[in-house]
Amino acid sequence: MSYHYDVGNDFYSLWLDPTLTYSCAYFKKEEDTLEQAQLQKYEHVSKKLQLKRGETLVDMGCGWGGMMFYAAENYGVKCEGYTLSENQYSYVLEEIRKRKLQDFVKIYLKDYREAEGKFDKFVSIGMFEHVGKKFYPIFFEVVKKLLKSGGTGLLQTIGSSKDTPTDPWVTKYIFPGGFIPALQVIINIMNQKGLVFFDIEDLRRHYHMTLDKWIERFEKNIDKIRKVLIKIFGSGERVEEFLRMWRLYLNGSSVSFKAGGNRLYQITFSNGLNDQLPLTRSYLYSPSSQSERRWK
Repeated sequence: MSYHYDVGNDFYSLWLDPTLTYSCAYFKKEEDTLEQAQLQKYEHVSKKLQLKRGETLVDMGCGWGGMMFYAAENYGVKCEGYTLSENQYSYVLEEIRKRKLQDFVKIYLKDYREAEGKFDKFVSIGMFEHVGKKFYPIFFEVVKKLLKSGGTGLLQTIGSSKDTPTDPWVTKYIFPGGFIPALQVIINIMNQKGLVFFDIEDLRRHYHMTLDKWIERFEKNIDKIRKVLIKIFGSGERVEEFLRMWRLYLNGSSVSFKAGGNRLYQITFSNGLNDQLPLTRSYLYSPSSQSERRWK
């Protein structure tokens, strides 16, 4: 995973939103800015998890910490995150210090299989694509181990409309060792491991819109991006090859989500049966009370 993310924070900061969120956003209307949509995604996930002050949350593949910071600052949740990227790890440590969240956010530079503890809630956003199909059973065994009995989890991952091999170009250049699964593949293994899904949402259109926002920002800042890459690779063909690779990846992905070949699943589940969950989805769209959010 570090192969993909350790190009440097400067590279990603030039085309991601200010929260450095590298995953599908959630648009309530087409006019939403990228930053608005990413924050709306974190709120949408928080509501699906029904976060409450004092709960514990483990974030597997936490990226630059966006979900953890949102949960800690808005809901008073104590978070622990795992990443394999040294750049992400260093960034999150510095943000914890700046935001004075030492009592609420911890990050570990470790593989997900080394995670320890018991948590009220589990989340993984945009990391499952890197796991690799043969490791799915282990991944969900880890999830079950970390999540308290009856606890709620959410997995957000790119999926495929068909159970077919992932494009070899993507596995070579973008997600080495990764796999883009069909929904039934994920659900079957979750069931085998005792994880019970109760809500599935396909945000395909949202990821198409997210990618178009990224492409717009990427092209707008292409000269700045090139300068950053020259510092990393030196001038020459390596930089132009890298730019071609990313342009192909971003534009090809946008087309694939638009056409429906790729999907974006948010799968909400519990560790075993939980009959205390709401009977309807109305809680997802009702305004959060002051006691639920902005507690600080």
